[in-house]
Amino acid sequence: MAEPRPHNHPEPSAVVLAMLRAFLRTAAARARSRAPRPAQDDDVLLDAPDDRLAPALVAAAHGEHGPAARLLAGTRDDSEWDHRDRYATRLAAFARFRSEWLDTWRATAPDDPDALLVAARLAVHRHWDSPARTELLRQVIPSVVAAAETAGPADPVPWRTALDAARGAGAEHAEFERLWEQAVRRSPHHYGSHVAALEYLAAASSDGHGECLDFAETAAQEAPEEALVRALPLHAAFTCLTATGTGTGTDARTGGATTAAVRTHRPRLDAAADRAITLSAAHPAADPWAAELRNLLVYVLVRLERHQDAAEQLRLTGPYVTSFPWDRDTDDPLGGFLRVRADVRAHPGEAAAATGTAAPGRPRNGYGERVRPGDH
Repeated sequence: MAEPRPHNHPEPSAVVLAMLRAFLRTAAARARSRAPRPAQDDDVLLDAPDDRLAPALVAAAHGEHGPAARLLAGTRDDSEWDHRDRYATRLAAFARFRSEWLDTWRATAPDDPDALLVAARLAVHRHWDSPARTELLRQVIPSVVAAAETAGPADPVPWRTALDAARGAGAEHAEFERLWEQAVRRSPHHYGSHVAALEYLAAASSDGHGECLDFAETAAQEAPEEALVRALPLHAAFTCLTATGTGTGTDARTGGATTAAVRTHRPRLDAAADRAITLSAAHPAADPWAAELRNLLVYVLVRLERHQDAAEQLRLTGPYVTSFPWDRDTDDPLGGFLRVRADVRAHPGEAAAATGTAAPGRPRNGYGERVRPGDH
């Protein structure tokens, strides 16, 4: 007979434990910030997982890979490619610091396509911020591509990982196009693959704003109404608004809203934001799945000086802060978000200055963005 439990309290759910981890991560981010936090800022969570990912992360923290394996297998079986991409990225980011669960998974199931996916994404993550990134990623591309080739015939996500590796390695156009064809053959509307291609285009031409917008708009127009790739023009607008050298001679902190590039494309940038507002409206308020879309939308709206629209998206965002896009400007993304939120609430006409210029840090692409794999 099992020994009686010393207390009669119920076990905390995996979701509660994951939310606790999010609170702790947010607290750590606050501690790293150079700015004081007013009391009303205690209502935010940085990079909180949704209720599907949370149990997998909690189990991984205990060295157990089963929930992660079941989560990714389910996304593969149900062709949930955008969820699969995001979950694999988050699991790989976790494994960068605690990899025991992934090591055990790979040892017990070396041919598991989901374990291979997370391992490939982890390999790209580990080399991304290195000064020797180009050479290191060139070395891992063969293994990343091999893992993608062993995946199912409908799964684009391993090929998105290969696209990120090729982008970071500075691959020639022909090599990148070959990988791109493999990805879109499997899923023509996979958001992550399109983001990787958009960022490759941005890096190839620092003044190719029109080409990036063309690519994003075409992809969005051809996609089903509910497809996440319909938000791609917003990402293209972000690359335009944060382009290196697009600030004016007087104050580059106000972003691209007064630059020639933005004046040229302003109707398209507004249309991209409007399309994203429509997508945001399809999700409930305070939805962690929609948080990254809404955080990016707030960033773009503030740069476009559409402060009332930004305030509404902040309301819909609720407590969910995502590192991207705020880490484009600062090593304190939580602080960046809170500064913008406070300025939108208190001084909506002056919020654009709060987005700031990019701080020193990780390598950037031709658009000044802190490029990293898996950004959406």
